[in-house]
Amino acid sequence: MKELKEILSKSAREGILAEASTPSNEASDEPAHPTCSLCGGAGFVRRERPVDHPRFGKAEPCDCALDEADDARRQRLERISNLGSLTRFTFENLVPGGRDGESDWFRAAAEAARAFAREPAGWLVFSGPSGSGKTHLAAAIANARVGLGAPALFMVVPDLLDHLRAGYEATDEEMSFEQLFEQVRNAPLLLLDDIDAASGTPWAREKLFQVVNHRYNAELPTVFTCSVRPRLLEERQATRLCDERLSRVFILEGAGQATYHQVGGMTRERLAEMQFHNFDLRGAGLHPDERDSLDAAFRSALAYADDPQGWLVMLGPNGCGKTHLAAAIANRALGRGQSVFFAVVPDLIDHLRASFAPGTEVGYDDLFDRVRNAGLLVLDDLGAQAGSPWAQEKLYQIVNYRTVAGLPTVVASDQSMAELGAAHQRIVARIADPHTGTLVNIIAPHYRLGHSLAQRPAPPAPRRGR
Repeated sequence: MKELKEILSKSAREGILAEASTPSNEASDEPAHPTCSLCGGAGFVRRERPVDHPRFGKAEPCDCALDEADDARRQRLERISNLGSLTRFTFENLVPGGRDGESDWFRAAAEAARAFAREPAGWLVFSGPSGSGKTHLAAAIANARVGLGAPALFMVVPDLLDHLRAGYEATDEEMSFEQLFEQVRNAPLLLLDDIDAASGTPWAREKLFQVVNHRYNAELPTVFTCSVRPRLLEERQATRLCDERLSRVFILEGAGQATYHQVGGMTRERLAEMQFHNFDLRGAGLHPDERDSLDAAFRSALAYADDPQGWLVMLGPNGCGKTHLAAAIANRALGRGQSVFFAVVPDLIDHLRASFAPGTEVGYDDLFDRVRNAGLLVLDDLGAQAGSPWAQEKLYQIVNYRTVAGLPTVVASDQSMAELGAAHQRIVARIADPHTGTLVNIIAPHYRLGHSLAQRPAPPAPRRGR
């Protein structure tokens, strides 16, 4: 993509948001010219209007643009849109159901994008991994607006911040910081690609927030793309991008490449063997109440797999089917293209502890972030981990983070909620909250051994010497 100084002439940049004092009905008899005295060649202006006028403070086509030939207008709008090679991304070559052709999430996002392109209003947010199609959707909106003769400005956020920094030392022929900042803040339609890929410096965060906040307060049409869920962005940005009054958020994970990570031995091959269709609801000699609890757990897991939100906590004895149901949920998520991390909790704590050692394949920070931010996290065998203060704190940090972020998490344990609460009070306070999740108690015995395991006599207690 070309640099902005190669796309816009100085006069066009200065005129892109110029305020015209002439009435809107004084159309020029001159042909369109890049040095129009009103807009400087940008093609749109802000006209003087009464404060109560519906067009007050909004960009409008310049008189020269109204007289411009269609082809010339499109070329000019493409030039100032900063789309560059992204002009090839249109709604015409968009696969309606995403790359696999079967994503309902992508279809909904594409329909919203088409409607927005016809009449931009409010905000659209497309979230998904690389290759999910979010940039295609944003660029298609910009191209559609250009095709309708309307201006649009497409900016990749890291590039935008680089240009803003460079603007402090701009020459007379280059865009200054103030010019670019004003252009981006007030563009009639702004598309910000990769908003979560910005540098982590305080300066970059502040400049980006100023752009977002200005457009939020003015309710200017804006499209955002990000690779993480908007709720995980910097807090000030997240509250604005997730404001349902102004913004519509579309998660495109189903269009991306599914990723699976595990600690504790649940390989992808082993996981694939545990599906809903091969879960045995009959058991071995189950009593009616035991069968009912197993059936209720199955239905809860199936409903959660279809719409994973918040926590699903499954408690029950060893072998009752908790891990099978958790794995079946994980398989559904992978089928949608969602990232999954399946962790046996004692092994996870061991891996986190070992990752501090130098030369490890995956460092502590990488592993910790991978677990915290997984699209779906399964915590199997909770309560079996060592009770050291360090382990308790790390586990609580994961649980608390995912609770606050609203990320779907499945927990399985062979301990009762009372037993878990006695040893892990802060964790239980999060996972047992009925407002953020569902608790399922399975009273069925081991699905192969049935009641025979419970009927075995307990081994004698070891004798202690005096």
